Amino acid sequence: MDNAPRHASADLVAGISIAGLLLPEAVAYSGLANLPPQAGVLALFCGLVAYALIGRSRHAIVTATSSSAAVLAAATATLAGEDPARRAELASLLVVGAGVAFLLAGGLRLGAMSNLIARPVLRGYAFGLALVIIVKQWPHIAGVRIEPAPVPALLLELLRGIGAWQPASLATGLGALAALMVLERLRRVPAPFLVILVGIAAAPWLAAHGVALVGPVRLALAWPRFVLPSGAEWLPTSEFALALMFILYAESYGSIRSCALGHGERVQPNRDLVALGIANVAAGLLHGTPVGAGYSATSANAAAGAQSRLAGVVAAVVVFVLVALFLPWIERIPQPLLAAIVIHAVSKSLRLSAFAVYVRWRRDRMLALAAVAAVLVFGVLDGLLAAIALSLAMLLRSLATPRLSVLGRVGEHDYVSTSRYAGAVTVPEMLVLRPEEPLFFANAEPLLAEAQREVLARAEVRLVILSLEESPDLDSTVLEALAEFCAWLAARGIEIRVARLKDAAREALLRAGLPQLPPAALDYSSVDDAVRGQRIGAD
Repeated sequence: MDNAPRHASADLVAGISIAGLLLPEAVAYSGLANLPPQAGVLALFCGLVAYALIGRSRHAIVTATSSSAAVLAAATATLAGEDPARRAELASLLVVGAGVAFLLAGGLRLGAMSNLIARPVLRGYAFGLALVIIVKQWPHIAGVRIEPAPVPALLLELLRGIGAWQPASLATGLGALAALMVLERLRRVPAPFLVILVGIAAAPWLAAHGVALVGPVRLALAWPRFVLPSGAEWLPTSEFALALMFILYAESYGSIRSCALGHGERVQPNRDLVALGIANVAAGLLHGTPVGAGYSATSANAAAGAQSRLAGVVAAVVVFVLVALFLPWIERIPQPLLAAIVIHAVSKSLRLSAFAVYVRWRRDRMLALAAVAAVLVFGVLDGLLAAIALSLAMLLRSLATPRLSVLGRVGEHDYVSTSRYAGAVTVPEMLVLRPEEPLFFANAEPLLAEAQREVLARAEVRLVILSLEESPDLDSTVLEALAEFCAWLAARGIEIRVARLKDAAREALLRAGLPQLPPAALDYSSVDDAVRGQRIGAD
């Protein structure tokens, strides 16, 4: 109880500190999502309040994020083209859809699903996405208007029109970017907020020199209106909502997990799924941007000394006060400053050092580069789907590649791979085999075919011991392939015993009722027990 006042004081300071970061970023990411400025502000309230009430991380700050804003912009452009009214309607529908997907995933307890995206792929995607965002924000820095286009075409168009770049706008954006880079070195200083204050003060002079300002921000709440997709649009709309949910959760879970590891917290991913679901449903109903636990805001909250989720509530109150009292001033923010804030935020993903470990380990280098190329070539949304597909393909390739180890004995009871331990002892009449991946439908047949080749290479074998410690369960394809393998062994007068079975796998084999694998052949808790014929429960 003695620590409560101190913690509350720390949360108060942290909440006030990060409010200066959150409000400018919320307005900036609204533009990145091709939505009006109020979309990010309304979503900010939804994210902060919903996560504070339901979430479990002490430091997570749920607000608009650059990656989700870019994905939303790409999705609405694909579905609605350049129709701004239809894009706004679809944006709300997609955000609500992502929230519903979060809630379904939380109800099904799928909290570990973000692990399906491999880290090299996620880092490559983040790097490529940062490049795309920077290129697409550059017209705001340069003060030129360019029609939306793929990144290579956009770059070419920017270079061709370099003579049309507005000096005042360019100086404003580059000056803000330089100030952000300098001020970020000062801890607990809300650099974006200070830059915005300077920009607002200089707004009349900048506007007189042709620098664009944010313009009207209308925060009046309206009952949500949705125009549901036509029959042919339901599938792509659902796919885009799922893609939005996936990138939001991958980003959020990465931020929450990193913070939890650094502060000794326990992660509760299923509870966080529900919190993110409610936050996004609320944001979508209020026509806001999608929200997630962005890394920059979450790490800034932790660095500011937050001790509980109260810091997020304080930040929401401070932002509300700023909006309620100073909304006319927010409308005077120069557009190049917002573009500079976005570029500065995503530039943290442009670290080549993130790929250094893959070069040093000689692992997954091409995978990370392929993820970067996917975003640049296919675009933000298709690049995300390609990155997810790449991760799943990598997983299936790893699992489907048959690796079978022959085991030999070292010491009295231990059995290890003979390819790794040359001194491991084998017995001519006995062959001990261990699949190095879980058996499932894609690898069962080639792996058991490899087991047959090992048996044929040893004519004197009379006992085969199969260690299935890597297989938590067995599907029907595996059971059929095992039945064929057992029958093949029986035709040659070879006995088979199965060791180290997990409960679900043992139940599956018992239900299958294979003649060569009676219950007695399944009750070996270790390879050594199977070798000695000592079953569980036997005297």
